[in-house]
Formats: sequence, structure tokens, C-alpha cells
Amino acid sequence: MELRVIDKEETELALEIAGEDHTFMNVLKGALLETEGVTAATYDVNPEQSGGQTEPVLTIKTESDVDALDALEDGAERVIDKSQGLKDAYDAAV
Repeated sequence: MELRVIDKEETELALEIAGEDHTFMNVLKGALLETEGVTAATYDVNPEQSGGQTEPVLTIKTESDVDALDALEDGAERVIDKSQGLKDAYDAAV
């Protein structure tokens, strides 16, 4: 997975996530929206409709006392935890 920071401010982050599609981006966005201090999390898979950028761009906005990069880390940890929970449930079922 390749990440490229497009814009970084304390309470806002725009990040290109190369090689991902709606499946991963929806999971990450959902986890971010459940993260304390995150006020908005969106992604766009084709932000330049005229044929430019096609990799997903994730945008995170946070409350004034929450760093957007820290929120991304918390959201990524939430994805890991949920994935492990699914794996554990699957292992218990088979």
C-alpha cells in the first residue's frame, strides 16, 4: 500500500491511498467516522473528473484539539481490531 500526503494541516488531512478500491476505503472511512474527534471522513476515487487522478483520496477533518494524523492512526487500529474480530469469529465457527 502506497500513501501520499496531498494536504496536511493539524485538523485536516488529504491522503492518496494507491491500489485500493471502494471495499477498503469504505471500511476505513467507517472506522474513522467511529473515531473520537473525527468530524468528517470521506473519500473520492476519481477527484479529477477530467481524466487525472484515479487513486482514492481520503479526506479527514477533526475537532480542533485532535490531530488528523493521530485520528488516521486510531482509525487504522480500529480496522485491524474489527478484522481480527471477524477472523476470530470465523475460526470459532469452523
